[in-house]
Amino acid sequence: MSEQAKLYLKRHAERLVKDVGFAAACDLTGRSKATLGRYFSDAQEHADRFMPIDAVAALEAVASFPHVTTALAELNGAQITHDPEGPGTAPLRGDGGVNGHVIALSQRFAILMAEYHRAIADGHISVTETRRLLAETLDLQKVLVAMKLRLEAEGRR
Repeated sequence: MSEQAKLYLKRHAERLVKDVGFAAACDLTGRSKATLGRYFSDAQEHADRFMPIDAVAALEAVASFPHVTTALAELNGAQITHDPEGPGTAPLRGDGGVNGHVIALSQRFAILMAEYHRAIADGHISVTETRRLLAETLDLQKVLVAMKLRLEAEGRR
């Protein structure tokens, strides 16, 4: 692993601990503040010391974002999606069956097209606009997946 990749992981470990809070992170992992600090220290004596996966899992379960998991995915050329409402939450609230999914799909697509129209208005799509478009595309994808699962369930009846 390159030194740059190591520093990248350490920065994300630091963000994770700070997201949860040092006191809570100590309680959740059973590790001291000093030990947690060593996991993201860029001091030479801690260069090869990283947060164990059990600690990452415990912290990311309560964090606002999976900082280390996302960093690992990015370093390996992958992407993950994160639903801030938690695992297993449906992208469509108040399930209205297939009709509800079609309506949600239409709404998400309209929002995506509106974001795209705003983004290209000046002839250039900025990094921020790209992120908004990607987020909206992921929301649209969630609705499609929920719709697919619903149709598959109805097809088995």
